Amino acid sequence: MRFVTALAATLCAVGTTAALEKTATAQEILLTGPLKGQPPARNLRLYREGRFEIAPAMSFGVLDEYRHMFIAGLRLQYNFTDWIGIGLWGGYGFSGTTDLSDQINDKAPRNNLTAVNVNHSLPVGGKAEFGDQVARLQWVVAPQVTVTPFRGKLALFQKVFVDTEAYIFGGFALVGLQERGNCGGGSGEPSCNTPASFALASRIAPTGTFGLGLTFFMADFINLGIEYRALPFSWNRGGFDSRGGGSNANFPDQKINSDDSTFKFNQMFTVSVGFMLGGRKTSD
Repeated sequence: MRFVTALAATLCAVGTTAALEKTATAQEILLTGPLKGQPPARNLRLYREGRFEIAPAMSFGVLDEYRHMFIAGLRLQYNFTDWIGIGLWGGYGFSGTTDLSDQINDKAPRNNLTAVNVNHSLPVGGKAEFGDQVARLQWVVAPQVTVTPFRGKLALFQKVFVDTEAYIFGGFALVGLQERGNCGGGSGEPSCNTPASFALASRIAPTGTFGLGLTFFMADFINLGIEYRALPFSWNRGGFDSRGGGSNANFPDQKINSDDSTFKFNQMFTVSVGFMLGGRKTSD
C-alpha cells in the first residue's frame, strides 16, 4: 500500500512539473522572448529586388532521338521583389545527328518498300543522307514568370559557403522548326516516294514552357545558374509516315502531314551566367 501511494505521488509530482515547465516556456517565448515582434531575418541580402538580370545561356537536349539539340541563348529578367520576376528566354538552335540517325543512314535499305520513309535517291557522290530529312529546332522565344520560394547557403567542404536559390518558372513559347513538308495529299503536293518530298519546310509551333533551377551567387553582381526546362509540343522528328491510316489513325497512310506528328516533352538542361544590374538592397 505504501508503494502504491508513493508511486502515485511521484507521478503527480512529475506531471505537475512538466505542466509548469511547458507553461513557463510558452509564457517566456510569447511574452518576454528576445525575438518577440522581430522579423524572420535582419540585413538579408536582396540579390534580386528591383534589379535587372542579363544571363547568357547554353541549353543541351536530353533524350533526343534523331538530332542532338543545342540552343545558344539569353535570359532577360526584371525582378519586382526578391522572389518574383518576369522575363524573356530565347535562343538560336543548332544540332548534329545522333547515333540512331547514323545507324539508319548506314543500314536502312533504299528501295520501293522504304521510299516513303527514307530518301532513296542517289545524288552525286553517294546516297541521300538520312539526317537531311530529320526535323530540327531553329529558334525559341519564351516570355515567362519566375518564382523563387527557397533561399539558403550551400556549403562546400564546410569551408566555402555560397548563397543559393531554388526557383520555378513557366510561360508561353514560340518555337521555330524545320521538318519534312506535307506530301501525298494532292493539291500540288509531291508524292511521298519522290526525292522532292523529303525537303524540309519551316513552321512555328506555339506551346508552353516550364521548369526549375538553382542559382549560385558568386558575388553581388554575378551568378551561375543550372536549370531543367521542358518545351512540350508535337512534331514529326524523323520525317516518317507513321500515322493517319486505319480505323484509329495509328497506321501509315502513304501521306506526310500533321497526323504523323507525335508529342514530346523536348527536355533540356541549361547552364547560364547571370549579371545583375542595379544596386543590391538589404532587408531591415
